[in-house]
Amino acid sequence: MAREKGGFWVGLTAVFFYPLTWLCGRWRVEGLDRIPRSGPALIVANHISYLDPVYTAVFVHRGKRVPRFLAKDSIWRLPVMKWIMPGSGQIPVYRDSADAQRSLSAGIEALEDGKMVIIYPEGTITRDPDQWPMQSRTGVARLALSGDVPVIPLVHWGTLDVFDMYQKKFRPLPRKEIVVRCGDPIDLSAYRGRPVDAALLREVTDHMMGVVRDLLAEVRGEPAPAGFYRKGRAGRPAAPEGPVDGSPDGSASGLTDGSAGGSEASAGGSPDGSTDGSAGGSTGRSASGSAGGEAAS
Repeated sequence: MAREKGGFWVGLTAVFFYPLTWLCGRWRVEGLDRIPRSGPALIVANHISYLDPVYTAVFVHRGKRVPRFLAKDSIWRLPVMKWIMPGSGQIPVYRDSADAQRSLSAGIEALEDGKMVIIYPEGTITRDPDQWPMQSRTGVARLALSGDVPVIPLVHWGTLDVFDMYQKKFRPLPRKEIVVRCGDPIDLSAYRGRPVDAALLREVTDHMMGVVRDLLAEVRGEPAPAGFYRKGRAGRPAAPEGPVDGSPDGSASGLTDGSAGGSEASAGGSPDGSTDGSAGGSTGRSASGSAGGEAAS
């Protein structure tokens, strides 16, 4: 099947991103055949490093699709990016503003138009000390339930060993192994058709991220934890919890209550969601810091 056309800015970004994925490590692509070659799809991914969007973008592009990330709106104001982001069809995420709902609506509209939308539901780089997905925002559930579209889990592993921004470490040598794996579509049939409320959004979000977490466990070759780490709380709940303060918050990069929050995003044919958040350390190391911008996807 022919490649989806992305235009000049997607092609230009690919010229830089493809060599970068090779320079930063020996990366292994798994499950590329699970990327739908046409029609709408929502990719739900974990987030451990600012390099993730680059690899997500190239992975999707190798699947002959154009990656469209929900990206922090401030990136649109950066030099060059103010042309790349709109030119490549990325979706701005407006955090804590009256325009937040627009981000969710734009994501839904992209899916309705048959596009592939990518979201990091955690809204930022995970703060889990062991780099498992942390409790995510429920905007991803709103997107997933907006229509009967395939929801595809995708995980990265090894990117943090190369680039840990908040530890100010970029270590491409010796070249490290990076894995990007795509799983089978997540079955949401049990949730579709039910009244959409905060409880359902939290349930669907935790179900999807549970699939992402289990896929990551396969890549890591170790058992996954039972619950999700929560920022600002000590330890990890034994099982997924309900919405905080009764109101869901989401993320395409974090969409709050159906409004946008941010996930890290990046440039060119593939910004990842809004860029912002804290970087984690390598496995077993605490994550901390606040986010800056990020490019790609």
